[in-house]
Amino acid sequence: MDIWNYAEYGAWAASALLGLWIVIDWLRTDSTYTEDVLTSSREGEVEAVAEKHQI
Repeated sequence: MDIWNYAEYGAWAASALLGLWIVIDWLRTDSTYTEDVLTSSREGEVEAVAEKHQI
């Protein structure tokens, strides 16, 4: 085996680890927060209250 085969296997391993990390984070986030919190737009509410309109 040459260096490129090792690099390919390393890339596949890194990809698998990243995919596993994404799934674990997704499940942890899904179990920690409710659907209402995850789909809310709190930032939009804060910006709407903070901005002042000049008439």
